[in-house]
Amino acid sequence: MKYLVVGLGNPGAKYAETRHNIGFKVLEELARQTKAEFEIDRLGVVARAKFKGRSLILLQPSTFMNLSGKALNYWMQQEKIPLERVLVVTDDLALPFGKLRMKGKGSDGGHNGLKDIIATLNHSKFTRLRFGVGNEFAKGNQIDYVLGEWSAEERETLTERIDIATEFIKSFATIGIERTMNFWNNK
Repeated sequence: MKYLVVGLGNPGAKYAETRHNIGFKVLEELARQTKAEFEIDRLGVVARAKFKGRSLILLQPSTFMNLSGKALNYWMQQEKIPLERVLVVTDDLALPFGKLRMKGKGSDGGHNGLKDIIATLNHSKFTRLRFGVGNEFAKGNQIDYVLGEWSAEERETLTERIDIATEFIKSFATIGIERTMNFWNNK
């Protein structure tokens, strides 16, 4: 079975350590764990990972956040992966830092990457793993916050939270969304 795991973020060194790029960070860790190598490909950087008999196509779109749907849709079609085997990893301001939550559908929550995916797919029924980045910013500073780098305090537990995010992905690919949500959503 093949799965498409899309980590949302922006390409380039300028964004590498920002909160908005947590989707990229999670996929980089999963690739490291599975010894998969990222390669530049059409509309993104792609790694092909194996886990317990499952093939995981790990995609970091090169389209920038606002056009994430184009890359996701291309790779879904290219690899013939049905929507129920697609997982989007995204940052979320509505969750406290480090909180992880998987959902099978939902709104874009003001997230431009999710907004573009929903517009491209013409619906919002796709699985997403939301990685809480908190909302410790003054009114009107949301963009600076998500495009800002992690605080020293956040960095202390970031690696552990990224590891747990990779467990969500492995679980999704092996036991499905319902059992994954039941087991992992409150960890």
